[in-house]
Amino acid sequence: MLDFRPDEEQKMLTDTIARFARERVRKVYRDAEEEGEVPEALVQAGWEIGLLPTAIPEAYGGFGEYSSVTGALALEEMAWGDLAVTLAVMTPNLVAIPVMLFGTEAQREAYLPQFCEETPPRVSAALIEPVVQFSPYRLRTTAERQGDAYVLQGSKTFVPLADEAEVILVYANEGGQTQAFLVPAGTPGLTVGKRDKLMGVKALTTNAVTLADCRVPAQNKLGGEAGIDFSLLLNHSRVALGAAAVGVARAGFEYARDYAKQRVQFGEPIAHRQSIAFMLADMATEVDEARLLVWEVAWLLDQGKDATREATIMKQQIDRMAVQVGDRALQVLGGYGYIREYPVELWLRNARGFASFDGLAII
Repeated sequence: MLDFRPDEEQKMLTDTIARFARERVRKVYRDAEEEGEVPEALVQAGWEIGLLPTAIPEAYGGFGEYSSVTGALALEEMAWGDLAVTLAVMTPNLVAIPVMLFGTEAQREAYLPQFCEETPPRVSAALIEPVVQFSPYRLRTTAERQGDAYVLQGSKTFVPLADEAEVILVYANEGGQTQAFLVPAGTPGLTVGKRDKLMGVKALTTNAVTLADCRVPAQNKLGGEAGIDFSLLLNHSRVALGAAAVGVARAGFEYARDYAKQRVQFGEPIAHRQSIAFMLADMATEVDEARLLVWEVAWLLDQGKDATREATIMKQQIDRMAVQVGDRALQVLGGYGYIREYPVELWLRNARGFASFDGLAII
């Protein structure tokens, strides 16, 4: 019989993150959205929870307790607080997880201990490209081997915290395969452009990145000559984004549900109206369905099984679910839902981005 209850350690972790989201994130997330910046102290507090160091193997300074299921549970709780804050706190994962899964021994020794320090390392990753019908399997950014180096050419967008990153993990097309390359800041040909102007997650700084004859040593190719299994990495990313989408959708549903119970019209709460009650029931069902899809993919990854089919189905369902639940939350609030003083419009804008967020989170 399947048991969907978290174990004791998972329960302690999710309770800690839920408290952080409720007591710290929810107090400042709206100001962060208006000011366009996640407070550094908040990122530090999120880092000190220790989600990433817990996953790093003991040989490199961590605790060796890596689990996609645990990561999914944690991300849902944090994203319930705010998506932009979550992506900022989790940005180091964009380098740590790929290095942990596919790095050479030299790469692991050089990078993984940094992710067990008291402050988060300044790193980022660049996958998304500014093209129509973007596919992570058909990148236009290229990597060409020239002697003992690779030359990278191309453009990226939605690169989180790129303006302060000391290393960017750049994904590029090498002979028809998506591979990854560690590019230090200041490498000739690497240019971090202006900040993106986004519809949602406005507190998170993301930048355009250009690579023009950007030459990196051959040993900077992640995984060395063997490279990486990009499908597996993408599955890990989609679990993270799926869990975050569940958290955002859950936030919208819970707010709409509580509002409907308190909002009285014609002598009774609007939650008693059949049209509103059915809408809330559909929202609750869709959030729970999406969560189970995320857990399934995470469990398959933890078992070392191929989850590409399940991850693809999950992504398609969750991209739709997040927007639909957010839109219904706005409808429950009526005109108030369109006013910035109420948070549902922010959650809807954030939800709309999940279809474009490949590679912005990973667990």
